[in-house]
Amino acid sequence: MRRRDFMKVIAGTAAAWPLAARAQQPLPVIGFLGSGSPEADADLIVAFRKGLGETGYVEGQNVAVEYRWARNDYSTLPGLVDDLVRRRVAVIAAAGNQPSRTAVAGATVPIVFTIAFDPVQAGLVASLNRPGGNVTGITTLNSELGTKWLGLFHDLLPTATRFGVLTNIDDPSENFVGNVKSAALTMGWQIEPFDVNTNDEIDSAFATLVRARTEALLIAPGGFVRQHIAKLATLTTRHAIPAIYPIPQFAEAGGLMSYGTNYVDIFRQAGVYVGSILKGAKPADLPVLQPTKFKFVINLTTAKALGITFPPGLLAIADEVIE
Repeated sequence: MRRRDFMKVIAGTAAAWPLAARAQQPLPVIGFLGSGSPEADADLIVAFRKGLGETGYVEGQNVAVEYRWARNDYSTLPGLVDDLVRRRVAVIAAAGNQPSRTAVAGATVPIVFTIAFDPVQAGLVASLNRPGGNVTGITTLNSELGTKWLGLFHDLLPTATRFGVLTNIDDPSENFVGNVKSAALTMGWQIEPFDVNTNDEIDSAFATLVRARTEALLIAPGGFVRQHIAKLATLTTRHAIPAIYPIPQFAEAGGLMSYGTNYVDIFRQAGVYVGSILKGAKPADLPVLQPTKFKFVINLTTAKALGITFPPGLLAIADEVIE
């Protein structure tokens, strides 16, 4: 081989080495811990990936994501966290109340939570502005929603005094039921909570609600009930029980109304925080985010089926009216 050709081969090989080395470097791995299932939470995963993309990360290209789903069996969460730790993930995105608590208790890697309660009161962070430690995220503070919901029902059904609250004891929004009871007590209203953990218990709760002639139903936020939005919307309409839930999908599925934060945007923000941490940001320096916008959706088709007329004042403040 002539010297000139030999030098070209050497130069080409040397140039290829850095590329080969980069190609062989493993991608950073994110652990995603969810309480439900990938089928029910598909919209949230899309939003999470969008947030990652805003920081320059694309799943499968320059970052990998290991998904672990409890499928509403919260007893599996500690094992799922252990599995992610063994996988040596760089950061864990914990989606929901119980996944967040379990991840914080079982992992020392950075954690980005999405929760419905006050993380300071729960001991997850030192403060909202300066979380400290390895934990930060987004809180919807849903425990305060119940009081707002009662106010909406008072405007819609001014003579109603008997309210039910559907909740899941394994996935509570801290103080939600307590806040509802306190608000109702000042008005002289009756509140009856129903804890549901299975499909059969949902059916049983509605049978009791009908017998008790419950006039309106508040469905507490949580991963379990989110997996059963379509069923809950169907049952509330079938049994003529006006109901409210925090996410728009409930009203879109046939529920009477929804009022709450934008969950899709919350998961987008979680993706942004995870991407920022991969780029070197410290959870201790990322303030816990709180919702600034709430969405009120009314389903007029369901209202007509229930024989309910929304007053002009409520229609005027609705962000969306389904007809």
